[in-house]
Parts: sequence; C-alpha cells; structure tokens
Amino acid sequence: MDVTPLIPVGRQMVESYGNGRFRVSGTVWQGSILVFPEETLLWPVSSFAELSEESLGPVLAAQPEVLLLGCGRRAEFPSKAFRQSLRAAGVIVEPMDTGAAARTFNVLMTEGRRAAAALMAVD
Repeated sequence: MDVTPLIPVGRQMVESYGNGRFRVSGTVWQGSILVFPEETLLWPVSSFAELSEESLGPVLAAQPEVLLLGCGRRAEFPSKAFRQSLRAAGVIVEPMDTGAAARTFNVLMTEGRRAAAALMAVD
C-alpha cells in the first residue's frame, strides 16, 4: 500500500535545509526564508535577535492560521508581548528549531492548512 502523502498542486514543500540555504519545491534559497502555501520569499533575518513584528510583515498580511517559527538550531521563545501582538493580529506562533518547523510545515501543507513558516537558516 502506498503511503506517500498527497501534495496539493502548487503547494510549497521544504525539501532540504542546511549550509545556510533551503531547497523549496525545487528552488534553492540562500539565507532565511518565509514559506507560504503558494510562494517562498527571502527573509532578511539571520538570528533570533533580529526577529521583529516588522520582519514578519508579509506573514501578517497573509494571515495564516499558524506561523511555524524556525529559530535556528534550537527553539527560542519570543516574549509574551510579541506572541500576544501576533495573536491579536490573528496569527498563532509556534516556535521550534528550524528542522522541526520545516517538517511540520510540510505536514500542514499535505493537510491543506493555511500555514506559514519563518525559517532561519542554519549551517
């Protein structure tokens, strides 16, 4: 029995990460990225210290159900005020390491969910 997940046409899938880059749906991206169901954008954030509401402007505009925040090699947690501000804008933030965020994003895409991933590049 085939258990390969069905991927909706046009959905972005994170295929690999590491060495400061990502491969998403066949395209290689150097540096951190924002991944949405139908597009991927470069994200000018290279460390958790650079994270801000302004840097997540495209995410807030897209209004996903959930934002998977890939914080690099290990999970870090944004301040309560930061999380509450995003929640007030309708976005729930789930911080985790970048690998977990990429894998979780792929699962949510196979389920047809409205999710986004902010993935900080890792070496």
